[in-house]
Amino acid sequence: MATEIEHKFLLKNDDWRANVSHQAIYKQGYLSSQPTSSIRVRISDKQAWLNIKSATIGTQRSEYEYEIPLSDAQEILENLCLKPVIEKTRYFVNHENHVWEIDEFDGENAGLIVAEIELNSLDENFAKPEWLGAEVTQDVRYYNNNLAKNPYSQWRNDA
Repeated sequence: MATEIEHKFLLKNDDWRANVSHQAIYKQGYLSSQPTSSIRVRISDKQAWLNIKSATIGTQRSEYEYEIPLSDAQEILENLCLKPVIEKTRYFVNHENHVWEIDEFDGENAGLIVAEIELNSLDENFAKPEWLGAEVTQDVRYYNNNLAKNPYSQWRNDA
């Protein structure tokens, strides 16, 4: 079993864009989102994965990921996943020995941009870039499985 240790943040501004090393486009859909776990399919370029995550709120969660055929993932996204499918561009930004993943959402979640950092341990220190805003790790609204059920376009005026 793999363990994901991750922090999520909003952004203060677009200064991070000057330091993007590369980017990828993701489409992902949820087959199941239960109080204990979520099961999703994700496509990026010509690769696809099935991913299972514990629904633990906070920085540490169990995660399992398996590569699957692209054609299977496309069919699953189209026919089996909850709608809306999550569409986003992920930008990779290096900052002081860590890689930040910044997700800019499209579709029904357009306007939302979230920065994430994955760590190797719960007590690992990391430098916070100047463009980083409030931490939202504990706010379940920002979890992708919740954005599929309750898109940002439906709640952003309350955020």
